[in-house]
Amino acid sequence: MVSLTLWSLAALLHVSLAWVLPTALPVSSAGRQVAVRSVIGLNEAARAAHKLYFGTATNNGELNDTAYFAILDDIQMFGQLTPAKAMKWEETEPERGVFTFQQGDQIADLARNSGKYLRGHNCVWYNSLPAWVTNTTWTAAELSDVVQEHCFTIVHHWQGQIWDVINEPFNDDGTWRETLWYNTLNTSYIPLALHAARRADPHAKLYINEYNITVTGAKATSMKKLVRDLKRAGVPIDGVGIQAHETVGEVPTDIRRNLEEFAALGVEVAITELDVKFFTLPPTETGLEQQRKDYETIVGACAAVDQCVGVTVWDFTDKVAQYSWIPGTFPGSGDACPWDDNLRKKPAYYGIVDGFESRR
Repeated sequence: MVSLTLWSLAALLHVSLAWVLPTALPVSSAGRQVAVRSVIGLNEAARAAHKLYFGTATNNGELNDTAYFAILDDIQMFGQLTPAKAMKWEETEPERGVFTFQQGDQIADLARNSGKYLRGHNCVWYNSLPAWVTNTTWTAAELSDVVQEHCFTIVHHWQGQIWDVINEPFNDDGTWRETLWYNTLNTSYIPLALHAARRADPHAKLYINEYNITVTGAKATSMKKLVRDLKRAGVPIDGVGIQAHETVGEVPTDIRRNLEEFAALGVEVAITELDVKFFTLPPTETGLEQQRKDYETIVGACAAVDQCVGVTVWDFTDKVAQYSWIPGTFPGSGDACPWDDNLRKKPAYYGIVDGFESRR
């Protein structure tokens, strides 16, 4: 696991401003070479903008891809890792009280050995649950114990991290999502999980993570109310994760104001699962330029808000299967990431750099 001193001393670390050139000319989706520009690594760009990191999600199976791994392991490119699957409930506690940490440890060890932050993902979600959880009829007291035992154990095992303790508690209209947790425990599962995580690690950064709260609206308003209520009740909550799964040409313009409103509640914020998908493939040159602008807009909003600590993409390459999740979830859609399926930088890469540089 990453030492906590990385978090507490991050502001003291020296950021190299060395510029590097691409090893080959970038190629457009139409197969044409495009203009080369000098470019800083994405994590270097984030640090130069006074952020803690630029990071990516990854999965265990991808680590055997040597070309992919070389980019992933590069601290100039990525200063933070999120295990996309390896720390979810079905992976970590397939039977009650039987914990399996091997997959999560592999990514945690990679983060530690390459000097990266690790984001634990996640403790309590309505999805990716083992059968013993979903097929049991629980009393409130029983399920309360289950939630606390699970959260305490995995946060304690991976101490000193950032944690998405609660994942996706709301519907898009701002009402509570009716899940096993909510239907049995009402909203009490949230403080139960957060308190358990704090007992497991007094120094962890504890987050609630949600999609479609990139801008103001009913869902973001409900999240802000939840944060206020938790803080008023003395429940530990350190941050809000804004997932930012977006669509090309539909990225809103008031992201900065929304991030500032979250920060005004006394929490930090992070962009935690960024991607910007095309609904129609293959993308045109005009579409790729719009995607570049969309990445710049989102990253620039984080760069402009002091309490936005970093940006994480939900994997960095358009490769299908275990890499980008978009094609499997939205058939016919894709190409949402900053690198293409051949691991070549897309215009979106430079949009990320420009977003961070807008701070300077």
